[in-house]
Amino acid sequence: MKYAKITGWGKCIPPVKLTNDDLSQIMDTNDEWITTRTGIKERRISHQNTAELATIAAKNALDCAGIKNADEIDLVLLATCSPSTMVANTASEVQKNLNATGAAACDVNAACSGFLYALQNATAQIQSGMIKKAVVIGAERMTWYVNWQRRDSGVLFGDGAGAVVLEASDDKTGLLGTKTGCDSEDREILHITNSGTNTDKYQPVGPSDLLFEGREIFKRAVKGMTTAVDDVLTQVGSAITDIDVLIPHQANLRIIQAIQSKVNLPDDAVMVNIDKYGNTSAATIPIAICEAVENGLIKENSRVISAAFGAGLTWAASFIQWGERVTPIIPASHSLTPCDESGLELIADAVKHCQ
Repeated sequence: MKYAKITGWGKCIPPVKLTNDDLSQIMDTNDEWITTRTGIKERRISHQNTAELATIAAKNALDCAGIKNADEIDLVLLATCSPSTMVANTASEVQKNLNATGAAACDVNAACSGFLYALQNATAQIQSGMIKKAVVIGAERMTWYVNWQRRDSGVLFGDGAGAVVLEASDDKTGLLGTKTGCDSEDREILHITNSGTNTDKYQPVGPSDLLFEGREIFKRAVKGMTTAVDDVLTQVGSAITDIDVLIPHQANLRIIQAIQSKVNLPDDAVMVNIDKYGNTSAATIPIAICEAVENGLIKENSRVISAAFGAGLTWAASFIQWGERVTPIIPASHSLTPCDESGLELIADAVKHCQ
């Protein structure tokens, strides 16, 4: 049997920060209110589109894997709910940017669970023998989706991208167990109403209205992710005590802490970076994977559990057996172009659109 080994990992973090103090200038909030309720101190705002974020992350992942010719890639799979374009799909632009001319290209939208959905998809194609190499990306640019007048949701989201390279291998590594699902009965508690064909094409598109029922989302996120983690552990015949690292979706520090308590893992086994980036939706898990490797949380042969919950209401959990390498073959060197504007300047038009 073939396995889909993770051989490369890379991220793209926009250079411009938007702090809680910045947000206090455009909405009724402050650093103490945001930090105590979410754990977020700042988030990044991108001056370039989702395709460019995804491209930078993918290039760094390919370098990490030592792949100098992107034509070796069979599949570019992009998890995003904020594509640069709906038609053609944004993955095709990334494929073009990478010069991966022989690769299939496809977008996946499962919101915050999207990367784990995409990882499952690419892994299955490798295991079936359909493809040999894939780059799986999560990338988001949320600026125009956020209603900057609503502090319940407007403080939560940020931009960024992360990616992994998967390669067919005889080593029993990579994604070994996975569970995905969707609690669609209550999909209305987290959605955006002014996008898609439900909006009449002649109807003026007003401010984004990201509907967000925080208490219900909290309960369902904790339940969905912990149940999925239990299912995956049963699948692979492991106990939570066998796990070295938990990488949860970074939506809210309270949700992370609730999940950590339910699975009974110590602080030094849980990856948390929500304070720096906020919720980057589908980009959250791959960015966290990259940083877990960089800071030594993921070590050689680490056993990793990851879980996510998103609009839909989608949920997912994955068991990843890391391989023997935790250093890039070629160090990351790709980044977005510099930006002279501040975070408030970058979102100014979107803020005006919400007024």
